[in-house]
Order: sequence, then C-alpha cells, then structure tokens
Amino acid sequence: MDTKNVLSRLRQFDAYPKTLDDFRVKTFGGAAVTIISAILMTVLFMSELNYYLTKEVIPELFVDNTRGEKLRINMDIIFPRMPCAFLSLDAMDVSGEHQLDVDLNIYRQRINAKGEPIDDKVQPVKLGEEDPDAAKELIKLAKKDELDPKRCESCYGAESKEQECCNTCEDVREAYRKKGWAFSTATEIAQCQREGWSDKMDSQKGEGCQMYGYLEVNKVAGNFHFAPGKSFQQHHVHVHDLQPFSGDKFNMTHHIKHMSFGMEYPGMENPLDNTVITDRRGSTMYQYFVKVVPTTYINVNGLATRSNQYSITKHEKQVSIMNLSGEQGLPGIFVLYELSPLMVKFTEKHRSFMHFLTGVCAIIGGVFTVAGLIDSLIYHSARAIQKKIDLGKAL
Repeated sequence: MDTKNVLSRLRQFDAYPKTLDDFRVKTFGGAAVTIISAILMTVLFMSELNYYLTKEVIPELFVDNTRGEKLRINMDIIFPRMPCAFLSLDAMDVSGEHQLDVDLNIYRQRINAKGEPIDDKVQPVKLGEEDPDAAKELIKLAKKDELDPKRCESCYGAESKEQECCNTCEDVREAYRKKGWAFSTATEIAQCQREGWSDKMDSQKGEGCQMYGYLEVNKVAGNFHFAPGKSFQQHHVHVHDLQPFSGDKFNMTHHIKHMSFGMEYPGMENPLDNTVITDRRGSTMYQYFVKVVPTTYINVNGLATRSNQYSITKHEKQVSIMNLSGEQGLPGIFVLYELSPLMVKFTEKHRSFMHFLTGVCAIIGGVFTVAGLIDSLIYHSARAIQKKIDLGKAL
C-alpha cells in the first residue's frame, strides 16, 4: 500500500470539510456577529483564567480535640470619655485563673477630647519661661531622684511575704488589692502625696484612653472586662474599688477598632471590628456574649494557621456606681466567651487544570455555535426580505 492511498483514505475521516472561497459569501452581519463573538469569548476566557488562578478553599467540620493550648485575644479599643488612670482590665475563666489589672502585653495611650494622643513625657522648662505646672513636675522628679533606692517604705498594714516594701503609690495600691482592702485614703499616704497621685487623677479627667495589645488565657470558657477602679478579690468575690471616684458618673462610650481571637488568616472576619457605641445615659454595663469557633487554615504550601471565628450577642443595662460589690453589675465592657466543641478547617488548593481546559473549550465551542446560529438566522432572514422586495411584495 503506497503513501498516496493511505493519505487518501485518511482524508475520509475529516469531520470539517472545506469549501472553496468562490462559494463563500461574506456579509456585514456576519462580520458584526464575528466581532461581538470574539469580544465575548475573550471576556469569558479572562474570567475563566482568573477563576483558575484563584485558590479554592475547602471547608471541613470536625470535633476539636486539641488540648493544653492558650487562647490569644487581640484588641484595640478607644474610650473617648474614660481616662487611662480610671480603667483596669481583668480576665478570669472557669478553671479558676484570674488576671487582675492586666498590663502584660497591654498598652495604654492617653488621648485628649479631640482623640489626639497625649505625650506623657515631661518637657523641660527653658530659662525665662514661666510654666508653674512644669516647674512643679520637675520638683517632683527631683525629689524622686533624691530618694534612697535601697529604701523600704511602709505598706500601711498591707505588708505580706511577697511584698514587704511599698516605695511607690502603685505599690501601696497593689498591696491593698492583694489584701482585699479599698484604696480610699490616698491623701494620707506619703508615697501618693509625694507622687501627686490625687493631682494626677484630677488632671486626667476629661481625657480618653486607647487600650491595645493582646491577652493570653486558657482555652476554656471565661470573660475579660474593662471597668473603672482597682480590682481585687474579697471573700472569693471579684470587686472593683470605686471609692476614689465617688460621685463620678462613668461614660463608657467606646470604639472597638479591632477584636479577634487568635492569629489572622486570609478572609478572616471579626464581627466586633469598627463597632462604635455611645453611652448616652452614663454608667452603663455593656455585655458581649461571644461564641468562639476554633478554626484552622491550611494554605497551599501546607502551613497551618490556628485561629478562631466568633459570633456575638450584645446586651446593655444601666447600673448604680454605689454598688461596689458588683452584685448587680458594674459600668464597663464585659466580654463573656465560650468555645464551641466543633472545629472548622479551611484547606487551600489549586484548581484543576483539566477543569480550566474543559471550561475554555466549552466557552469557545458554545459561543462559536450560538454565533453561527445567529449569523445563519440573520443571513436567511435578510435574503427572504430581499426576495419580497424584488417581487414588490414588501410593505
């Protein structure tokens, strides 16, 4: 069998027989349909390519069996009507662990009535300038420098084995807190008089505070809250000492810029982000009931990010500041969280190239076929109309 016969037989399998150019009719309608079809195929192809290049995220749900992990709580909250000196942050959980007046990894920034940061540093007084307030501040600093660094000042009866000396006003407050005593005699304490504690509290009235950073707590149900007054435990009851602020009506207006549980992952949404609440009545207790769902995100490289999603339910009520025991509530922001026993896992995967190829073929073939039908309809309709015109039957 020679080569010519083989090629001649192969031509019999051609499913796309060609016609001579002399038998082809090109029309303006066909050209318009071709251009529109080409544009449509290009747009659909780019859409399919973009879909192929994006990663596919597959969700799975299963029981959370992790143990011994810590829960990281990230926060950035602005209190435009509460001074930093008034606020304390406490955290506690069902396992019995308490973190009182937390300052580890938590930062405070004083802000003025316009929301601008206040520099806590004392500026030096230049010669020839009269600034009584700055001069007083420099005198206080000079007095501090004159103190013996090895001194051991009294805790006014609140000494303990862990803390035998109280050299600063804050040391005395901490000793009182550990004893469960209310701190109501600041004017009679030498350390507080020397540091001007009362003047400091009065000077911050009218200011605001931005608190940001993160907490690390046990991965069990619990709560953390922002409330005025120094907190302490008294007969196994959590108490906030509001006596130094007696007569004040606390405005708990707040702007939650960010609050999340765990590390950030792609597509993460936090319902409390950019939440702005205005306390119009004053001394209001805001409660956020949070349901935390453990979440694991695995990227295309196999790296896992352990984080959490959450949903919230909000409740608020006005409380009396004379209720020092906190039995009926305290003004502040209380976030009560509990963890779901189920875990969500998101896994990133590349989309199938064969699926992309199939989509492209479907786009080209579908548009080509539909365009051919439309072109044929236009061509035959135009011929039928032209025949009627030629016979004088057209209206």
